[in-house]
Parts: sequence; C-alpha cells; structure tokens
Amino acid sequence: MAMKVPAILLPLALLAIPCWGNDHVMPRVQPASTYPDVEVHAKEKVAIAAEPYDTKEKAKIFRVDYLAHGVMPIWLVVTNNGDRPISLRDARILFQTADGDRIQAAEPEDVERLMTRKEREGGHLPTPGLPIPGGIHLKPKASNKEIEADFDEFEYGALVVEPHTTRAGFLFYDLSNLDHPLRGAKLHLRELRDADGNELFYFEIAFDKYLQSKSNAMK
Repeated sequence: MAMKVPAILLPLALLAIPCWGNDHVMPRVQPASTYPDVEVHAKEKVAIAAEPYDTKEKAKIFRVDYLAHGVMPIWLVVTNNGDRPISLRDARILFQTADGDRIQAAEPEDVERLMTRKEREGGHLPTPGLPIPGGIHLKPKASNKEIEADFDEFEYGALVVEPHTTRAGFLFYDLSNLDHPLRGAKLHLRELRDADGNELFYFEIAFDKYLQSKSNAMK
C-alpha cells in the first residue's frame, strides 16, 4: 500500500520521486535505416534494425526490471520502402548466441516462470550485458498484471508492414544463462514474405555493431 503524502509536502515529494517506471511510453519510431544496428536489403526494399535495451536508463520505460532477471528487451524496427506490403505472419525471429544457439522470444508466462524460479533458488542473477561481481539481488516478484501490461503495450505485434511504413515493438529474450549475451550474437530473422507469399532473403543483425556504436558514443 502506498504511503499517503500530506498535501502541504506534495510539491517537495514530487521533486524527490525517481523517474523509474513513471512513464510507460513506447519509444518514438524512426525508420530502420536511422538506427546504428540495421540491415538493409535494397533489392527487396526492406530495412530491419534492432536495438537492445541493455541499460537501466533505457529500460525504465517498463513496469518490470527485466534486466535484473536476465531478460533482454530488444527494440525491433521494420521499414518497408516498397510499394507492396510484406508479411511477418510466419516470421521466425530468434536471438542467436555467439555459440550458435538460437533462443525464441519469451511470452509473459515464460518471464513469470523465470522470475519465480530464480527467486526460489536464492535471488542472485547476473544482469545481461552488465556483469557485476556476485550478481544482483532480485527485487520481489512482479505480478502477472505488470508483465502482461508491458507485453500488451510494448511487444512487437505487426503481422503486416504496409508500403512505405515503419512498424516497431519489443521482443523479450531470456538470456539469463549468458554472461555477455550481446558479444558475437545476432538477431536472426527468416520467413518474412512479400505480397505474393515469396520468402524474403533472411536477415542477420549482428549486435557487435550496436556494441561498437555504444562504445563510440561513450568516447
């Protein structure tokens, strides 16, 4: 239950409230070609970008601290520059590790099971991309409603990308068993189809390019 703040102290209290979780707003969607980590198929007139939300600052838009539980949100952006729609109805979008293992995107119940299991085992789990000696002690388990609300609002759901349109959303991957999940990893997309049902050439978006752009931005 939230503690009631006296009205006279409310302006000061609001100044002290941290930003985490206050604004659950979808990031502004830009064409895929504007992102650092993008693969462009000029002949097919399709560009797809991927941006991991691998920092606390970026991931604060969610209700749940997924990183602390080993779940990596990845912002997927699909731009169709052609004159006909493309379909993702049959698409397979897998996180491919440096060792070649492929991981399917998680569903809300998968995230809930992961959180429940890890907390029952002792509550220590390294954060993807943020190795900290001894791990991070997990927060109390999030409710199904919080996870489901995040998935309802943020999960990528566009089965069709119309001509000259960009669609975007998040996919969530359980990378809790990986110490440095982005190094040498790729987002592997296949079975995207054109308006005639023909399969487009597959996409492989290497996260090393994202890591390099992130490193350059810190210099």
